[in-house]
Amino acid sequence: MSARILIVDDVPANTRLLEAKLSAEYYQVASCRDGFEALRAARHWQPDLILLDVMMPGMDGFECCRQLKQDPATLHIPVVMVTALGEAADRVAGLDAGADDFLSKPVEYGTLISRVRSLVRLKRLLDEWRARGETVRALGLASDRLPPPSVAGARALVIDDWDAEADTIRAALGQDGIVALRARHQAEAMALSGATAFDLIVLSLGITEEDPLALASSLRAADATHSVPMLLVGDLGERERLKRGFELGANDWLLLPLDPQELRARARNQIRRKLYQDRLRADLGEAIELAVIDPLTGLYNRRYLMRHLRSLMDQNPPPHLSLMLIDIDFFKSVNDAYGHATGDRALRGVAETLRGNVRAFDTLARYGGEEFVLIMPGAGRDQAALAAERLRYAAAEMPTPFFDPVSGGPTRLTLSIGVAVSGLDADSADGLLAAADSALYSAKRSGRNRVELSKEAWPADPAA
Repeated sequence: MSARILIVDDVPANTRLLEAKLSAEYYQVASCRDGFEALRAARHWQPDLILLDVMMPGMDGFECCRQLKQDPATLHIPVVMVTALGEAADRVAGLDAGADDFLSKPVEYGTLISRVRSLVRLKRLLDEWRARGETVRALGLASDRLPPPSVAGARALVIDDWDAEADTIRAALGQDGIVALRARHQAEAMALSGATAFDLIVLSLGITEEDPLALASSLRAADATHSVPMLLVGDLGERERLKRGFELGANDWLLLPLDPQELRARARNQIRRKLYQDRLRADLGEAIELAVIDPLTGLYNRRYLMRHLRSLMDQNPPPHLSLMLIDIDFFKSVNDAYGHATGDRALRGVAETLRGNVRAFDTLARYGGEEFVLIMPGAGRDQAALAAERLRYAAAEMPTPFFDPVSGGPTRLTLSIGVAVSGLDADSADGLLAAADSALYSAKRSGRNRVELSKEAWPADPAA
């Protein structure tokens, strides 16, 4: 997996060593000597990962990381802080500044590559969601800025068969308002994850009765947990298993003895990233819905209808289906007499009535104005004609939000419907719509409030 990596270190020997290691893995590498240069390079080069030294003149790594995470142009770039500082307080300070990880010098090569691969994979995924989110916001379908998500109320699954360690983890997470449930083994973990949506999984590699890596693999394969961030907890002698856990899809790890503050910082980072990704996914889903749904009636819109109908008619052989073009009679007079707000309520009422009288696998769309289209797969001429009459009757019985000014009684709406059948009337989407439109025109010309079949749908008169 090729990626661009920016190394920020004021010691040339350190930079050359990291460059050699990463170039051997075919990463594109650039370097800076101080925080100010790093901020400029990050904005213009847009690396996939930044390896940031802490102890630098002028601006230390903590402040540089803080500014990177405050800049909209660089906040999405993962930052790994690299330092000789070994105190847990220093690691927590880096994580609180926004760092995604923290490595101590001398950097262990295998650990470095595992971290790099994991964070680059995650960034590529988030880049895709971020790009889609930018498109959504550019279309005015979501807010311009995503507020920093709160982790309070998030749910974590702690998998550990050691009571004391599990209690420490749950207590630490609870300080940030994270609700932590505990499982002691795989069966319990899978049952809990199937019943509850989690935002974080904390998995101890010290589980004795089962293979914790097999459990990590199972969690990554399960639909409910395949995208939930996973934080591994293990001791210094389990580094190889920790790296293997990364290969299986873990997102982060924490070494024993457990430091509650570092656990909280790492958990917050992982949960916030997930909540951010969830928000982008929700915005995208909403945008897709808005792109194909008519906002007034809640039915499919014309764009979706045409794509769907053409995809059906382009099949070889084309499917057997009927199409109705439905028009509300004299609807302009409703708008003129009662106003467009009342007319909109009437349109929504007709849409609901139509929706309540079609089959689950039929496609109903608003074609435009007061016109609707219904696609009925598998329906022939007679079945479509009966269905059209049922719709016409249901509309006539529908209560309306307006009254006749003369009689004072409720004004009823009526429908004119044109029906066309694939194969008999046309073999293309446009041809089928044209045939239904011709039948609809015939229904209107014949007095409205009626159903007409396209003339081609009737068999030829043998006596003619």
